[in-house]
Amino acid sequence: MTASIKFIATDMDGTLLCEKKQLPSDFYDVFNQLQQKNVLFAAASGRQYQSLVNTFAPIKDDMIFIAENGTLVMYQGKELYSSTIPTNEIHDILKTVKQVQDCDIVLCGKNAAYTEATSEQALDEIRKYYHNLELVDDLLAVDDEFIKVAVLNFNGTEEHVYPVLSPQFGGTHQVVVSAKIWLDLMHKTASKGAAIKYLQKEFSFTFEESMSFGDFFNDVEMLKETYHSYAMDNAHPEIKKLARFEAPSNNEQGVMTVIKKTIL
Repeated sequence: MTASIKFIATDMDGTLLCEKKQLPSDFYDVFNQLQQKNVLFAAASGRQYQSLVNTFAPIKDDMIFIAENGTLVMYQGKELYSSTIPTNEIHDILKTVKQVQDCDIVLCGKNAAYTEATSEQALDEIRKYYHNLELVDDLLAVDDEFIKVAVLNFNGTEEHVYPVLSPQFGGTHQVVVSAKIWLDLMHKTASKGAAIKYLQKEFSFTFEESMSFGDFFNDVEMLKETYHSYAMDNAHPEIKKLARFEAPSNNEQGVMTVIKKTIL
């Protein structure tokens, strides 16, 4: 029994959601019990804020959203924290990514996500995570405050995209493989972990009172900023080495299993 937990953050894809992208069947029941115990709950995801709000519509004002891998933190419709990238840096990144073969780009702004992608396969994949999406002819002409560049490559980003972009931008930006076919570039200091550190101060809970669940490299900093860090059974092997504990897989509703066993 872990009675002292005050905050839980969970990744979405490969973690809280099953492979059909559905919430666990007892999610809302567990969430209500956490609320009665005054435990703060956060969805921490590479997904867009609007996409997360749609997923959790009934409880959107009762939870925290750590969106776009920690570059935007929202609570009750208000921005608590964000980490933007200057437009000139965005343009350098876009020009470089456009030279990498077989990539589609999602430019993530505070107001919307933008893409030049035209194939149905790419658009279907992009729309899973970016519900507020604008199709544009030229990403370099978009006007917004930018928080992330997401790169989609169906051949695998760890093998084909990371080796190209990390040497060029790894020193100045976060370059992180966030899923098998996705890679994200963000502000150097941005991460789910940095967002949680901010929330620990803002809502007065400690490292020891924090719990998190993740499965991929964009969860590394989040797992490090929480004592009760869980890698899913289906997580990348490196993430399992990093986390303190292991949870059953996302398809076995592992997040709910751990919460019910340790907190409720």
